[in-house]
Amino acid sequence: MASLQDQLLKAGLADEKKVKAVRNEKRKQRKQQPKGAVQVNEAEERARKARAEKAEKDRQLNRQRQAEAERKAIQAQIRQLVETNRVDLSKGEESYQFAHGKKIKKIFVEASMVDQLSRGRLAVVCLGERYDVVPEGVARKIMERDESAVVVLHDRTSEDTGEDDPYAGYEIPDDLMW
Repeated sequence: MASLQDQLLKAGLADEKKVKAVRNEKRKQRKQQPKGAVQVNEAEERARKARAEKAEKDRQLNRQRQAEAERKAIQAQIRQLVETNRVDLSKGEESYQFAHGKKIKKIFVEASMVDQLSRGRLAVVCLGERYDVVPEGVARKIMERDESAVVVLHDRTSEDTGEDDPYAGYEIPDDLMW
């Protein structure tokens, strides 16, 4: 079967000069391209770029979803630690005031808990809108996961031993409140 150029020549729709000019032009284009170079199709290049952008966008979205899932898992761990280790505050008659953000908050605890809170043996944690009291060890575990959940945890000092306290023999009056 003859080429399209031959068919057009036989039909009289093209002449010999035009055919030679087209062949010369094609040959010049082939010689100008370096060897091994493939003629790049612009549509393919745009499609490749679009696929790469979509893949990067998908990776970014996946990272965001993974970070959100990790944050939810940490919140669930904190919630479980607080719920299993919270100190019962139902018998609390004495108020304990503390700063949370720019506001002063108040919870009612037992008298012995006020001393433990001030010495760093107990801590106040915030879980949602609720404040709970937990032991120091649990508060430290919560701080490893999320420091903002622990509202009050005083550092223990070396003076907190109790035995070496120079004022251990002096009782604090019951009516003294500060």
